[in-house]
Amino acid sequence: MSDSGHMLIPDEVDLSHNVILYLDQISVSFDGFKALNDLTLTIDAGELRCIIGPNGAGKTTMMDVITGKTRADKGKAFFGQTINLREMTEPEIAHAGIGRKFQKPTIFENLTVFENLELAMKMDKRARTSLFAWLDDAGRDKVLDVLRQIRLDGESERQAGLLSHGQKQWLEIGMLLMQDPKLLLLDEPVAGMTDDETARTGELFKSLAGKHSLVVVEHDMAFIEQLGGKVTVLHEGSVLAEGSLATVQNDQRVIEVYLGR
Repeated sequence: MSDSGHMLIPDEVDLSHNVILYLDQISVSFDGFKALNDLTLTIDAGELRCIIGPNGAGKTTMMDVITGKTRADKGKAFFGQTINLREMTEPEIAHAGIGRKFQKPTIFENLTVFENLELAMKMDKRARTSLFAWLDDAGRDKVLDVLRQIRLDGESERQAGLLSHGQKQWLEIGMLLMQDPKLLLLDEPVAGMTDDETARTGELFKSLAGKHSLVVVEHDMAFIEQLGGKVTVLHEGSVLAEGSLATVQNDQRVIEVYLGR
């Protein structure tokens, strides 16, 4: 046990890469169906990882376990070197630095882009006399910095509901960035985007990697190829293959799973 009362990652795990997420033999069953079956996965700090797999492979359940939405039946789940995710609530996990983006963007459509980012900022809500208490210079600089990152600096005063689908997705990613997450979980972020928006999203994700760790669950192979990172293939709740996109695409087991033979 560490001083903070959290268990430490077992010695046999290679920590030379500064592991940010460590799942070891995680299993989850729903009414006898094993959604996750001894899933073991390691994500390095600053890494951009893509997760693929057929429907029912366990991708969403994996994200639910990482964020505390679903409790694992067994296994270990660590964030950083000492934070035991299995002992924490959803809000505690979010506060520790794990941000999650669902497929459908959840933004405040009636507020401006700037106001959405302002609301998302990690600040002591009790200290705010009103919803839109005046931002200090540091807070305003942070909003402007995130606006530039998500390429919405020209849209800051626009009502969020008037943005294109892709811009709404970027705004929601910006809202997560306002909370300084160490790890971002992104569920099918380019679904419904135009080709141009998809390419811009790839550039955004590559610019975020290094400062943040990103786990991207996606079906769009061209987008995964653009990201260029390591790919993990899930099947029936565990890792089937791992490596570059070319490596996993040429793996006979992966071909059989995707073609349903």
